[in-house]
Amino acid sequence: MPRILVLDDEPLISMLVEGWLVELGCEVVGPARSVQEGLDFAGSAPLDAAILDVNLGGQNSYSVADALRQRGIPFAFVTGDGAIDAASGFADPILLAKPFDFEGVKAVLGELLGRQSAGC
Repeated sequence: MPRILVLDDEPLISMLVEGWLVELGCEVVGPARSVQEGLDFAGSAPLDAAILDVNLGGQNSYSVADALRQRGIPFAFVTGDGAIDAASGFADPILLAKPFDFEGVKAVLGELLGRQSAGC
């Protein structure tokens, strides 16, 4: 069962994503609600992939993404802006645009797990 980190500071959104991931046969790690919680999970938890909200109460999740990248764990950014800052250092990231739905999460999950040759 793939383990997916969810990082989002909005409880209703993270609960919705968590429900969809469980429905897709995944185990949810977290959800983390802050950059620090995300870093704690990203640094040590056994993970297969992650879904990271870009904006967390005025902070961005780039440091969490960088920690995941260092471990070789694929991730997707969730954003309502349609893109991430070009200066972030993440070329051609996987993006999940807000507002999203079950099919969007399913497609992104497939892309993430495909990068690891795994699946729900």
